[in-house]
Amino acid sequence: MSSSGGSLDDEDTFKILVATDIHLGYMEKDAVRGNDTFVTFDEILRLTRDNEVDFLLLGGDLFHDNKPSRKTLHTCMELMRKYCMGDRPVQFEVLSDQSVNFSYSKFPWVNYQDDNLNVSIPVFSVHGNHDDPTGADALCALDLLSCAGLVNHFGRSASVEKIDISPVLLQKGGTKIALYGLGSIPDERLYRMFVNKQVTMLRPREDESSWFNLFVIHQNRSKHGATNYIPEQFLDEFLDLVIWGHEHECKIAPTRNEQQLFYVSQPGSSVATSLSPGEAEKKHVGLLRIKNKKMNMQKIPLQTVRQFYIEDLVLADYPDIFNPDNPKVTQDIENFCVEKIESMLDIAERERLGNTRQPDKPLIRLRVDYTGGFEPFNTLRFSQNFVDRTANPKDIIHFFRHKEQKDKKDNIEINFGKFEGRQSSEVATLRVEDLVKQYFQTAEKNVQLSLLTERGMGEAVQEFVDKEEKDAIEELVKFQLEKTQRFLKERNIDAEEEKIDEEVRKFRETRRENTNEEDEEVREAINRARAHRSQTEDINMSEGDDDDVGMGKKTSKPISDDSDDNIPAPTRGRGRGRARGGRGQSATTRGTSRRGRGSGEPPSSGRASKAAAKNMSIFDAFKASSSRQSTSRSVPAKNYSEEIEDNDSDLEEVSFTPSSQKDKRPVSTSSSFSKKSSQSQSSRDPFIDDDDDEDEFNPFKSSTSSRRNRR
Repeated sequence: MSSSGGSLDDEDTFKILVATDIHLGYMEKDAVRGNDTFVTFDEILRLTRDNEVDFLLLGGDLFHDNKPSRKTLHTCMELMRKYCMGDRPVQFEVLSDQSVNFSYSKFPWVNYQDDNLNVSIPVFSVHGNHDDPTGADALCALDLLSCAGLVNHFGRSASVEKIDISPVLLQKGGTKIALYGLGSIPDERLYRMFVNKQVTMLRPREDESSWFNLFVIHQNRSKHGATNYIPEQFLDEFLDLVIWGHEHECKIAPTRNEQQLFYVSQPGSSVATSLSPGEAEKKHVGLLRIKNKKMNMQKIPLQTVRQFYIEDLVLADYPDIFNPDNPKVTQDIENFCVEKIESMLDIAERERLGNTRQPDKPLIRLRVDYTGGFEPFNTLRFSQNFVDRTANPKDIIHFFRHKEQKDKKDNIEINFGKFEGRQSSEVATLRVEDLVKQYFQTAEKNVQLSLLTERGMGEAVQEFVDKEEKDAIEELVKFQLEKTQRFLKERNIDAEEEKIDEEVRKFRETRRENTNEEDEEVREAINRARAHRSQTEDINMSEGDDDDVGMGKKTSKPISDDSDDNIPAPTRGRGRGRARGGRGQSATTRGTSRRGRGSGEPPSSGRASKAAAKNMSIFDAFKASSSRQSTSRSVPAKNYSEEIEDNDSDLEEVSFTPSSQKDKRPVSTSSSFSKKSSQSQSSRDPFIDDDDDEDEFNPFKSSTSSRRNRR
């Protein structure tokens, strides 16, 4: 610890450990890498205790899966109880209205003030895009930890029309922090809300200049598309420091935004979730010290992170070694790749010396560009040479090539070859919505959408892929069909197919122009899908219970949706008789068909009864619309003289000092706020900082998520 850091450790100094994107449960079933996230999370919590921090601040994506397994939840709660519970007193107090800060919690107060809990290190966290609220009740894994008293979940916003960000006001001695948070929101939607000035950050009414304004956000920082990111210029200029989650490349040293004049720290992930260059950077967490308007960020390297080395090999750059006309060129390429990988393994071995806490097997990635007439070799056979020495033997080698674009005048097609030829970092930025939109924009006329819009379909597909909302697409189609039918009824259109199609096209174009209304429609359809899923699960559970009672069999284990395995448990005792009664039927419909044998009633699951409506044309549906019921909708001034100390150590200090002495006002404990526009202007001292050269390159675009298919 440097002298400058030590001088700040007093009764007026906040000490905060900052981390983002821990991704607990990533590859938990892998024999080699399964415990990586848990070991590193243990190290992070150990650092909070050893450094005697005031609280731990997490920037989202604590869990890798939206529905983490029981093992992941159990390990997380075990570690938090081990390190965050105890008799050590908490030295700061909360001044704001906690019922507003934690309004979504059943216990709307900070956990260390709960009489039933003994918390020594509070944890404050926003949710990320991997563990965001879903389902009919809009719950996420962080809400489970919040209910258990382990995490203070803040920064939630359910409104799609307006967001008011109310800070958690903290005070320790004479230092006051306004902690703002915003959990993950789809980037395009949040971008549009910023443009329309629908995002407001609330500020204390009294003594605004005395607060250190800290903002935690979990969005795309790098530009992944026209509106698929959040520019730093959108954020309010009264902020002092922004902790930016979601980007995995570690750029934790605060960098200054010369336009808004605040600082941005990007801690990055604590585990490599993709084999890309950004993940190969050294992983750190930050020890943030705040005293009055000064701040100091100390970079702490993580010792338990698995090593990761990546290199690129372009075969065309070695014409003296590789000749495509040589019949043995493939063997030469394979031998050259072996030498490259052996070199990376030697580097990993040397750097691991003396660090017993680091895993033995490193991650190795060699990306080979075989453009120019070369052929790839068998990667499966090649990987057998490194099974016992690397953690990822199956994907050590990645072959790719750049295909030339062919001019096609007659037919317009999607050239999927250009996606194959891109590097993995570029492929990682592709999104389901973009692919759906591109497909329909270039598809033939007979497969174009006539009722839905490309945007709505893309969001429904994204919900299906990311959140496993299996009814999202079906409910969106039904919702739009019902709305179109009501529109045609109001217009009193004759039952002629040409007129109906023309009106449908006009109606579709008006919806495409009104993006806000379309967002509400997609949200309503997804809510219906979630409600339908919950209702189906309840029915299935009740039928399963009735079935067991009817058979005279006691259930020893409740049915669970988040089972870790897809293999059914073996039956015992009277399993033979049960199988005979339910032969040829699913577990869901067994009880119904047994009670109503011979009655000819359909199963109660309701899936088969929708098949006819799903395949119905618009014209047929319009003619049959008289029997349908409409669905009710319920949508839900500052001047600084600044000094930066930069030396060769890992400690970088960025201090803020008021440029003029003013009379100190009494400390206010008021919880009232005044609204400030998110594009407010105030006078700034145009200070240019050229000392930090760590961020001369753009942050790597690493926002993809690898999801598991549970069922």
